[in-house]
Amino acid sequence: MTEAVLASERRRAALVGVAAAAIALATTEVVSALGSPGPSLIDSVGTLVINLFGASLKDAAVALFGTNDKTALEVGIVAVCLFAGARLGAAALRRRAAGPVGMAVFGAIGVWAGLSDPLASPGRAIAASCLGAAAGSAAIVALLRQLRRMTPINTGAADRPANADPTVTEGSRRAFLGLLAASGGIAMAAAGASQVLRRAATSAGNVAVRVLPTARRVVGVPASQPFAVSGISPYITPNDDFYRIDTALFVPRVNADSWHLEIRGRVERPYRVSYAELLSMDMVEEPVTLQCVSNEVGGSLVGTASWLGVPLADLLDRAGLKPGATQIVGRSVDNFTVGFPTDVALDGRTAMVAVGMNGEPLPQRHGYPARLIVAGLYGYVSATKWLREIELTRLQDFDAYWIPRGWAKKAPIKTASRIDVPRSGANLVAGPIPIAGVAWAPTRGISRVEVRIDDGAWTEAQLGNVASNNTWVQWTTTLNAAPGDHVLTVRATDGDGVVQTDDEAPPQPDGATGYHTKSVRVR
Repeated sequence: MTEAVLASERRRAALVGVAAAAIALATTEVVSALGSPGPSLIDSVGTLVINLFGASLKDAAVALFGTNDKTALEVGIVAVCLFAGARLGAAALRRRAAGPVGMAVFGAIGVWAGLSDPLASPGRAIAASCLGAAAGSAAIVALLRQLRRMTPINTGAADRPANADPTVTEGSRRAFLGLLAASGGIAMAAAGASQVLRRAATSAGNVAVRVLPTARRVVGVPASQPFAVSGISPYITPNDDFYRIDTALFVPRVNADSWHLEIRGRVERPYRVSYAELLSMDMVEEPVTLQCVSNEVGGSLVGTASWLGVPLADLLDRAGLKPGATQIVGRSVDNFTVGFPTDVALDGRTAMVAVGMNGEPLPQRHGYPARLIVAGLYGYVSATKWLREIELTRLQDFDAYWIPRGWAKKAPIKTASRIDVPRSGANLVAGPIPIAGVAWAPTRGISRVEVRIDDGAWTEAQLGNVASNNTWVQWTTTLNAAPGDHVLTVRATDGDGVVQTDDEAPPQPDGATGYHTKSVRVR
């Protein structure tokens, strides 16, 4: 056959591999979705990838995709599998055993990932991996068998076998294309069925409707603000808009009726508390601003919510701390860990095991049934979601999840400010220009926000009302700008009188720094 014909056959074989890989993936999705809600095999593979390449992968994914980082990772995993399937199909055209062997390798990776995932059912993971590999193998063998029956019909007479029957050849081609299309249809139908099954299982495990207890101490949200600016971030971030950055590709579905929180380690009286018992304890409710350490200067991975929970100090007092209990380790149901100094929970700041968010039970994606909230610390050292255990250790005895991956062990939130209005690249009319945004330094508060145009003088902005120093503050001012291109810059001063640094630094290892700027055009 000519090179053109060979290239055409290799392309068809690559399509065969893609179809077989799609069938294998769809099969694993269906099997994973059967029964109680749990992670799919793709979720488990993604979790394995995060654990193996966590630091570099997290930085790149958050920088490129923000809160869509998990979706991007899952799409990437599927794309890699389909690409590998294409290469496998081309290889199997030359060596028949390559197809089943390659699919077996895929299955082995799936078993490894499933058994490594604490949220996955081992039996279901093994079944999904094996059945997916078997379905993929059967598909690639059947499709390649049909492909080999095809006799090239677009070649010259010298290249066409003497006994070639064009009618049979065309029929074989139609049969191959039909089988290929059917394989794609089966994969899509199976993937759709898996989503239906998963939604049904998920709805059955949704948060039960509960009446949250009344807090004994409430720090209320300001009733009003002295100004209103369209486009400024609201003082309280709605639950649906609150950022979510964590390592969980699959949101854990925790049954609150069987859940319990264990306090153990360097304590005199280790104990366990059920969800009902936790709800019966004295509660506090207070707005607190949380920030992800991956937030770039001016980024959106920050928000303020009103949290309801049991003071962490009360839970520790009941356990009784032993000498050397210098670190609090929070452990989630998927074994993710955070760690922060014990003194932080006892220095009077807001630190709690939260059960409510903005007047509702914690949404599942934000940690239901309980999570840690510690004012003034980046989330990666403090904000354990889906909390199942609090362990007291010595600070030097244990490094939580992100510490060996290159992040700082102590991580207070740095003073930061952001321009929300106007948007970057806006075309404005010369004259008074409204400028507004938010600034935060949890536990210290914000005493001043200043704005300038280009290299001009700093102008102090008006500050909004706050519930406490634990939250961000809205700010606004109006400046005049002549026609032309301009750069707006903001800086904040915290409650201790320390001005936000203009030194530019990336998020790693302990939070980004620098002034937020926006470029605008005035006409």
